[in-house]
Amino acid sequence: MRTTLEFKGATNLILEKAIELGLARSKTEAIRLGVFALNKEYRLVKDLEMELVARKLQKEEAEMKRKGIKSLSEEKALAPYRREHGP
Repeated sequence: MRTTLEFKGATNLILEKAIELGLARSKTEAIRLGVFALNKEYRLVKDLEMELVARKLQKEEAEMKRKGIKSLSEEKALAPYRREHGP
């Protein structure tokens, strides 16, 4: 997601100070760090990795449905590996 933001006053001062102190290389990076700090403080997304995986799976499933592609069963997906490596 691309967003254009303009910061003035205290917010801009804080972003500039973060760069000056070497905490971030740019205002964008400082904002990104702030988002992670916000999540850490308020636990907005409790298991970030699992949430990202779930969203990726939902996106892929929707794309497969749109294209009319069916998912493989576990048996069919693992069959080639069972032949190569035994039962």
